[in-house]
Order: sequence, then structure tokens, then C-alpha cells
Amino acid sequence: MKRILIPIMGILVLGSCGSKPDGYTLNAKVVGDLENGTKVYLKTTDSLNQLVDIDSSAIENGTFAFQGMQTEPKVHYIFIDDNRGNVPFVLENGDIEISFQKDSMNYAKLKGTEQNELFMDFLEGSRKLSERAASMQNDMRIAAQRRDTATVTSLREEYIEFQEEVNNYNIDYVKQNPNALISVLVIGSLMNTKTVPADEIKQMYENLTPEMKATEPGKRLKEQLDKTEATEVGAIAPEFSAPTPDGDLLALSDVKKKSKLTLIDFWAAWCRPCRAENPNIVSIYHKYHDKGFNVVGVSLDTKAETWKKAIEDDGLVWNHISNLMRFNDPIAQLYNINAIPAAFLLDENGVIVAKDLRGPALEQKVAELLN
Repeated sequence: MKRILIPIMGILVLGSCGSKPDGYTLNAKVVGDLENGTKVYLKTTDSLNQLVDIDSSAIENGTFAFQGMQTEPKVHYIFIDDNRGNVPFVLENGDIEISFQKDSMNYAKLKGTEQNELFMDFLEGSRKLSERAASMQNDMRIAAQRRDTATVTSLREEYIEFQEEVNNYNIDYVKQNPNALISVLVIGSLMNTKTVPADEIKQMYENLTPEMKATEPGKRLKEQLDKTEATEVGAIAPEFSAPTPDGDLLALSDVKKKSKLTLIDFWAAWCRPCRAENPNIVSIYHKYHDKGFNVVGVSLDTKAETWKKAIEDDGLVWNHISNLMRFNDPIAQLYNINAIPAAFLLDENGVIVAKDLRGPALEQKVAELLN
């Protein structure tokens, strides 16, 4: 069963009326059996989304504190030595208060600053949805164990409707809170999962306050939107080049000049949906290649031998290139690829005429354009 998109722990208006605070003071209270002197760590994520240490403190009589200066609001996390879980919150200048139980850190209460009040509001709604999702999944598991197919079918239909409810919750929160840092992060999550049309994503970004657009997540979101716009249907496909399996350099323009229709196929040997789609592309290629259809496969593998073996095993007789860098591949980043399979169909002028078509839909479009 697919996981429901509830961007709580995975994602994560400057100031308020009056003078801005000079720095932050974080006071936290934790309930649970923890010895005095137990270490507490303040962490955040770097540009590669890896956790990095910022500061440390120690618990004394169930409390601990951090102080410092923060240039802009950013999601941080509290970890406790030898304890599972963490507390996500927004670190910003001002007085921040956090309270939680040792054994349920993800249910912490946040208050004291604007961004944490907004984050808390979002979390409370998301937690209720998460609890409902867990209950539905448990009911479905029990029904499956009992081989109660009627109940399983009914629950699956209910689950699909619930996913739409979750999606609407995220969208509504963003629209109602354009001054919230969490709104910036939710927009990024909605865009990456492609659960919302690109034009709606762009409108949600435009509605954000200038302060939120100026944050690091806001700037990254703008970069992603610009890349997405450059690869929308109707745009000229960005040029690229990379090594072939033989080590030669192949450019997109080299393939286009020999084609009436070009498919840029982002895939990898480790990607099961990609491998499942390969026979369909093979069939279309052999059927329409003589009429001007060509393919350039952009692999997001990391090992050359694995990449080459998959090409041979699947009978992929077209052009192939790869920088062997997974999603850090510059071509993948140029085309804003964060999930595969992904595909772009180009006409003879290099204009993107369709995106992410698979199965019969791909062949239907190729036939329409070439016949």
C-alpha cells in the first residue's frame, strides 16, 4: 500500500509587531525517566539533507535550554542521547517553548514564536490524519488476514478518498498560511510528488509572503519552479551531453538531428517500474524507428557494469548516456527529476510535446505524431 503524503517529519513571517528579538532562547521540558546530565543535541540539515550538529546541552531536573542567534527561520531537530525519535521545530529568534514526553517526542508541543505556532497548527491537523491512516491500514490488514475481500475492497476505496482529503488539507494550509515556513516546505513536497498541477504549484508559490520567498527553502523552491517551467510541454528541451557506455560523449542534439520524434527516457537498472516499462518502449522503437522515432536513455545508475547489463538484458538498442551519479546527475537536475521513470517526448524542433507517457498512451502519441 502506498504511503499517504503527510509532510510532517520529512519536510519540515519573520518576526512580529514591534522590535525584532536579538537572538533565540529555547526552553524545553521533557517528561520521563532521564538522568541529570543526559546529553541533548540540537541539529539541522545541510544542503545534502544530511543531519549536522549545531549545539548540545544537558538535562537537569527534566529541563534543558539553548541560546544563540538565527539569521532566518529554519527547521531544526532535538535529539536525546540513547533515546528514539526527535522533535522537529522552527528555530528562529525569539523565546521558544517546547514540551514533550521522552517516549513520544514526535508529539511535542511547540509555542512562543510565530513560526512555531504555525508549525504546531499544521502538526495537530497532520497528526489526526496520520492516526486515521494508521487505523485504516490496520483494519485493512485484519480484513486481508481474514480473507474478507469485500471489506478489503471497501477499505481500499475509502483509503483512496482519504488520500484526496490529505492532499486537500496540505493545499488548504498553504493557501491559508502564506507567511508560514511550513507552507514553503509543503509546496516543495507537493511539487516533488506531482500531486498538484504545475500551474497551481506556481500560484501557491507566488502567494507566499516576500519573507518566505527569501528563505533558503523559498529560494530552492523558486529554482525548482524555474527548472520545471523550462521542461513543460511547449518549451524547448534543454540541451545536454554525457558519456555513452563506450565512453564517448553524446549530446541530445546529436540524436535530435536524426529524428522526427525523440524520447528522453530517465531510467535505471535498479528501478523496477522502469524495467517493467522497457518492453513497451522496445516495441514502439522497433515499430516506429524507421519513421523517425528515436530514444535517448538517461540512466541514473551508479555502477557502469549494472547499467550495461540492464541495457543488454532488456534489449535496449537505442542511444544511452549516464554520468553514473543517481539523482545528482546534472541532466536529472537540469530536468528537475526526483523520481523515475520520467520521460519527455520531443518533436523535430526539440519542442516538448508530451511528458511521462507510458504503455498504450505513449504508442498512441507516437503514432499520432508520426502517422
